[in-house]
Amino acid sequence: MIEICALASGSNGNCYYIGDKDDAILIDAGINCKQILNRMKTKGLDPRNIRAIFITHEHNDHVCGARVLSKKLDIPVYMTKGTYHALYITNRPDAVRFIDPVQPVMLIPFIIHPIMKNHDAKEPTSFRVELQGINVGVFTDIGLPCVNVIAHMQHCHALFLETNYDEKMLWEGSYPIHLKQRVASDVGHLSNLQAVNLLTEHAGSDLKWVLLSHLSGENNTPQIAYDALKHLEDRFHIVLTSRKEPGEVIEIGELIPH
Repeated sequence: MIEICALASGSNGNCYYIGDKDDAILIDAGINCKQILNRMKTKGLDPRNIRAIFITHEHNDHVCGARVLSKKLDIPVYMTKGTYHALYITNRPDAVRFIDPVQPVMLIPFIIHPIMKNHDAKEPTSFRVELQGINVGVFTDIGLPCVNVIAHMQHCHALFLETNYDEKMLWEGSYPIHLKQRVASDVGHLSNLQAVNLLTEHAGSDLKWVLLSHLSGENNTPQIAYDALKHLEDRFHIVLTSRKEPGEVIEIGELIPH
């Protein structure tokens, strides 16, 4: 039995928990240390179980809490060299360990698979995490689903999948045109419709849980994102994450949320 939880998910901060009763890791730490620890406490998750933090890329909404949390818990932070060198110096953790974006990291009992992806960052990765034979993908900040993402998606039992924007809201919204173009570009973010197409065309037979993640506060709403994907509920459990509070803890094994 493993547990997963979006402690934060959105363009204002991202932090994803994956663990079992003894060990856990975080993918990204894009809210401050105090918020991460408080949100874990409210969900009954023990920070002492965290073995490491894995950072997807250098943008502040994915890394701003990593340095302080790493020091407080005395745990390493894993990232690519490109990500490290692109960080503001004040965000660079002391206990950093570099990863090869095409080589899995063995951190018993975890196997963490970095996945090279399309995003406007220096050396960004998504991650697929194996624990107790269960595979969890964290696929956010994906401008265009590339062959790497699609290949790893085939193994996933659960997926934190980006549904960043509604196309109508983006193009009719208040963003300047250059920012709209950046969001919708092949190195920007995944729309609700792109997420639907990715699931429809490439989801593996083991995929049961889809957690709608990294929603924009300006170009999407939880209801619009859910409505875009709810027709897939005959195949998957569709779960919304939150920009403002920790999401539900999902137990995978018996497939019972609480």
